[in-house]
Amino acid sequence: MNQLYPLKFSPILKPTIWGGSEICRFKHLSPELDGIGESWGISHVKENISEVCNGSLTGKSLEELIARYGAILLGEKVAGRFGNQFPLLIKFIDACDDLSIQVHPDDELAKKRHNSFGKTEMWYVISAKENAKLYSGFSKAITPDEYVESVKNNTFVDYLQEHPVSEGDVFFVPAGRVHAIGAGALVAEIQQTSDVTYRIYDFDRKDDNGKSRELHTELAKNAINYTLYPDCKTVYETRENNPVPLASCPYFETNLLQLSVGIERNQLDKNSFVVYICLEGRVVITDRNGHEVAAEQGESVLIPASIADVTIFPRKNAKLLETYIP
Repeated sequence: MNQLYPLKFSPILKPTIWGGSEICRFKHLSPELDGIGESWGISHVKENISEVCNGSLTGKSLEELIARYGAILLGEKVAGRFGNQFPLLIKFIDACDDLSIQVHPDDELAKKRHNSFGKTEMWYVISAKENAKLYSGFSKAITPDEYVESVKNNTFVDYLQEHPVSEGDVFFVPAGRVHAIGAGALVAEIQQTSDVTYRIYDFDRKDDNGKSRELHTELAKNAINYTLYPDCKTVYETRENNPVPLASCPYFETNLLQLSVGIERNQLDKNSFVVYICLEGRVVITDRNGHEVAAEQGESVLIPASIADVTIFPRKNAKLLETYIP
């Protein structure tokens, strides 16, 4: 059995009606494709399984790795909880146009309706053009019946919290919270492994065939959390060369690392794999067995749970997200 090492995966590019060309530029991909809305960095979603692109396991799928290594890759705790499922989906999202207003079901509802995990997620805004915004949560009270009526008369957006966004903004989006990323935002997303989305409102947009996309008004009605929250934006203070907590929930914990010097990160106490998502710059990650991998802006690295610790060396300054299962 091959010794596991820090793993990189080939990106899965997803064309969308609202996508642009920022993802290819951000990830330095050639040719520079237009209309790419998402790049899935690490995925165990059916028919979108990531494949290793570095080292002796190149070409192996994430599915094959889990079947072969199990808890050695995932961690005993994670494998006991999720079995042979990789529980996170790592994405970059380029909103050249507004995404639809949507909501995701929680675990209970997703299991009942779709035999799927629910979808709690978080966003880190990598860059934002002038006047870029997003929606997250309600700005005023609304009942389920009022929700249905507001969708019919095109006033649903009037009930939503609208947030101007800039680089470094963070939003935690639990299942049940109505949300949408607006035009001009490039976002890193960490979410549960699920592709279940209920589209509520699509700004009367038409596809290439002149047809409106399907809305899921009734499915969303029972999935929405109608609770009012004062502000859905995460407040945090940045500091160099130390982890800054951004999100903590049953599905993932995420820290921000802004590095100007090398740091060591211990993995053993987590009993989980760890993913590093490079948002800016370039880093070299090494483990105690001498394995080394470079991660450029836009790339993600999966550290198997069996690796006790890693050292992360920035080339100039670098910014990363660190995420794992609590």
